[in-house]
Amino acid sequence: MFQKQSHIIPARVSDITRSAEAAARAIPPSFPLEATVAVNPFLGQLSESLAMASARMMRVAGVRITRSPEDYVLSMHQGEITDTDLAEALEASTDLQKPAGVAELKEAVSAHGDDVTGPLPTIADLAAASTGIDWPSVIEKTVGLWAAGHFDKGQALWSPAPGLDVFAAWRAWAVHDLTPEIAGLAGFCAHVSNAPDTAERAILRASEAIGLTEAAADTAFHRLYMDLGGWSQHARWQLWQAELDGRSDTALTGLLAIRLIWEEALLAHVPGIAEDWAEAVSAHAAPIEPSAGQVALAILQEAADRAHQRKLAHALDGGTGSAGSKTETDRPFLQAAFCIDVRSEVFRRALEAVDPSIETIGFAGFFGLPISHKAKGSDVAEAHLPVLLNASVETTSHCDAANEHEVRIAARTSRAWGRFRQAAVSSFAFIEAAGPLYAAKLVRDALGMPAKPPKPDPAPQVVGGLSAEAKTDTAQAVLKAMSMTEGHGDYVLLLGHGGHTTNNPHESAYHCGACGGYTGEVSARVLAALLNDPETRAGLSARGITVPYATRFIAGLHDTTTDQVTLYPDGLGAAHDATLGKIEAWLDRAGRAARTERSLKLPGSTPDTVSARAFNWAEVRPEWGLAGCAAFIAAPRAATAGKDLGGRAFLHSYDWRADEGFATLELILTAPVVVASWISLQYYGSTVAPDVFGGGNKLIHNVVGGIGVVEGNGGGLRPGLPLQAVHDGEKPVHEPLRLSVMIEAPREAIGDVLDRHPEVRALFDNGWLHLFALKDGKIEARYRPGLSWCVGSDQAIDV
Repeated sequence: MFQKQSHIIPARVSDITRSAEAAARAIPPSFPLEATVAVNPFLGQLSESLAMASARMMRVAGVRITRSPEDYVLSMHQGEITDTDLAEALEASTDLQKPAGVAELKEAVSAHGDDVTGPLPTIADLAAASTGIDWPSVIEKTVGLWAAGHFDKGQALWSPAPGLDVFAAWRAWAVHDLTPEIAGLAGFCAHVSNAPDTAERAILRASEAIGLTEAAADTAFHRLYMDLGGWSQHARWQLWQAELDGRSDTALTGLLAIRLIWEEALLAHVPGIAEDWAEAVSAHAAPIEPSAGQVALAILQEAADRAHQRKLAHALDGGTGSAGSKTETDRPFLQAAFCIDVRSEVFRRALEAVDPSIETIGFAGFFGLPISHKAKGSDVAEAHLPVLLNASVETTSHCDAANEHEVRIAARTSRAWGRFRQAAVSSFAFIEAAGPLYAAKLVRDALGMPAKPPKPDPAPQVVGGLSAEAKTDTAQAVLKAMSMTEGHGDYVLLLGHGGHTTNNPHESAYHCGACGGYTGEVSARVLAALLNDPETRAGLSARGITVPYATRFIAGLHDTTTDQVTLYPDGLGAAHDATLGKIEAWLDRAGRAARTERSLKLPGSTPDTVSARAFNWAEVRPEWGLAGCAAFIAAPRAATAGKDLGGRAFLHSYDWRADEGFATLELILTAPVVVASWISLQYYGSTVAPDVFGGGNKLIHNVVGGIGVVEGNGGGLRPGLPLQAVHDGEKPVHEPLRLSVMIEAPREAIGDVLDRHPEVRALFDNGWLHLFALKDGKIEARYRPGLSWCVGSDQAIDV
């Protein structure tokens, strides 16, 4: 019944293999729930413009990756997007198909803007239309059921074919799974059994059998990967992790082989669709070119970005910041270093307004420490650093030997009890027998009453310690990167952040992205201990960085859901208790002000009820996370102090005059800016294309394997942000804009960094990010593709 393997010439083998690799690289990674971080869903399209990527995504996923034409038209009618914005966006566009003027642009949007054609069909789609059997759904559920067990990270009690690679494990399962045959695909088990023994050979045989040409393979394979949804992205994450460690991984190749075997079988089963499939192959082989509507919508997105940039430029140009009243010789009593996270912008403004002796600083929340941490009672190594980097410092919060033994026994008991509760033979009996014992907990949780907070873990320690030179090297690098080599306050708070939520599988998405989806407590405590160490201080002084003897560094954790700050005065001593009380009172006042501001945006919330959302197990919107993020500003605090940026800007402290050789500038552009772009574009993708890049509806989520979620009993893993993270039930709360990066530094220095890092330059050259140079806190120039700038009267912003 099924076609037999044909002779494949070596040149074709090379082309097909190369196409499979290219398609795999077009898929973004999706990180597991335990340490979720935002990922740019267009990571594989950074070499293309928005219009070109729109054409690609329409072909392989059937989605528009801009806002709808109606949304842009409404913004124009409401005056948010002006004709000036449209004219400047048209001028900036390099697309040869662009309309001649603003009137023609508006006409093009009306005539062609909504030409959503859907993806090119797979063989499964064509077979479904021919037979009336929903083969795509059958594939999603059967592959999803197997994948949930194979990729499981400890949630399931049993996993099929453990230890085998993806393709071998699936074959071992599929030869016994009768679901396809019951659905009508007779002989499928035998077909799988007769398949080649490796994924690579299976891909080559299936490609030959279905007549896939080399020219068509790139987007045809990409289409199949998109069809597998979150499972492809999880496999891409496995490859990402492997390559960070200098290894490789075959999971993505295995998934493509699985999907192609289904295509091969269905084409043989429904030969009447061969002509339609040949047309699809021909369409895949055609060059990708954006339509007139896609070009017009990309230009309107540029206009929307520029409309926001006008408002941002006005905010930066208006008023005087709180730092404006200080002289260069003023030494603050309290400095508070926050993560650059946009949620910190609200709290920083509130804290600086409490007392003029307070100064705030912005820096990536891992504080420059590449930490791999083992928490109390655990041997799991948590990577508390950006996912772009590898850990090089091992830390632990293990107790002393006796107490650690007790903690581990308690943890094992808890895990055993949990498995007993979930086991098939005991789960129902457990509810009958033990349910009443949980009455108090059920009542407390139902009323949203916070449980007694657990004691903090012991202060983290560096495994094996650090030499005096290593301490000094680390401290010097961090202080230089933070632009904190002088002018230290009497007390310096190092505030990591995390968000407490109840009954929320995406909790780690509210934590610190710079800490790999964990809270920033560990990084802050390690750095505070390092900077308080007399040996470190002596080493810094010898290198010309003198931290006053009286200055004390204190770690803390900013809970972004409740806007409460917990301090960890490790080793500080009772002599500082009175001052700590004063600082905590300041933080409480700032927290109340921040909650008041945030309550205006949270549905059904008041300043007094914002914190309660963290403890409500039915709350689908505990906070808005980073929704609304639209700008990244690296400049001295004086440029933004006292200016209301609406909780929409990443704020990184940076003084280029103290940046010898512009090493810190290079670090900012290649790490924090890239991480911020991932966050911004994930929110963008989850808003404009939620069916493909969004996490679906929280109300019907089921956690799968500790990896991610599915909706209801579906088999498709849902990557990205849940609907409730970007939507209030009536309208989107995230305005999908591409991030505007603003850096106060010489344009030549910025250009030199981009020239050395083509992968970062591509973000700006192809329009995925905007770049501006600041001077004295004001926009001086706009970056243009090709390492050029628009300055003065040619600047595309009317300030």
